[in-house]
Amino acid sequence: MILPIFAFGQPVLKKKALDIDADYPDLSSLIANMYETMYHAHGVGLAAPQIGLSIRLFVMDTMQVMEEGEKEKGIKKAFINPEKIEETGEIKPYEEGCLSIPQIRGDVDRPEIIHIKYLDEQFVEHIETYEGLNARVIQHEYDHIEGLLFIEKLKPLKKQLIKRKLDAIRKGQVEVDYRMKFVG
Repeated sequence: MILPIFAFGQPVLKKKALDIDADYPDLSSLIANMYETMYHAHGVGLAAPQIGLSIRLFVMDTMQVMEEGEKEKGIKKAFINPEKIEETGEIKPYEEGCLSIPQIRGDVDRPEIIHIKYLDEQFVEHIETYEGLNARVIQHEYDHIEGLLFIEKLKPLKKQLIKRKLDAIRKGQVEVDYRMKFVG
């Protein structure tokens, strides 16, 4: 089922999300719906707060955007109750966007490697290291469950330039080809 994506301005996007346990109701259906919603909106990642749930869960699929012959370097998985262990490597800029903040993109500086602990869909714990685009998507989605948005990491001038667009999104004055839920 395709779910509405909560737009910039929704309070749930600014809250630190809570851990869940294996008894979380209909978790496998929720994860399937999150993937379906993400694909429908042409995204590579989607965090639970973006669908109005303040829980520590996100899904991602970078396989779909990897270059031909590089697909195996992408990952498709759900991260439950993730904990960032460490970010290392060179800090690099990369243009990011967000399904909750449509039509706005900007360069965000992030370390190129992330070490993360998380639970999979069977609640088995993993400690893994990712780099490149995989690390970037994990860091972006992880920020969502911490109540942070990529626009907060933009340079001051860029923040100033997008102010009107953000106000328009908050008011629901944006056209997208997926369902969104706006404030009010």
